[in-house]
Amino acid sequence: QVQLVESGGGAVQAGDSLRLTCAGSGRDFSRDAMGWFRQAPGKEREFVATISWSAGITYYGDSVKGRFTISRDNAKKAVYLQMNNLKPEDTAVYYCAASERATSRSDRIYDYWGQGTQVTVSS
Repeated sequence: QVQLVESGGGAVQAGDSLRLTCAGSGRDFSRDAMGWFRQAPGKEREFVATISWSAGITYYGDSVKGRFTISRDNAKKAVYLQMNNLKPEDTAVYYCAASERATSRSDRIYDYWGQGTQVTVSS
């Protein structure tokens, strides 16, 4: 069974940090691009960050650039999202996704999705 499982979410104060982890199983994700997306209540799903299979390419959404860092460890089958200086507007469910096709900001390119982890930032 192919799975992506996110963890590390929680409730924090503005200015705090969190590190999300996405663990893959059931297939080899080491050649896939991996991305993070988020969705706040009543809003469209938003691109957060993506990383190529070799970690040579990374892209970030404008709202998180300079605060969030995506990384991966293919040996551990894991992808991480380090989130610093969190703001209330970062409150959302965060999803991990894998793409066999491309390193992309578009959620339509991603083939596998996790169930999400909630991040809540209070002011």
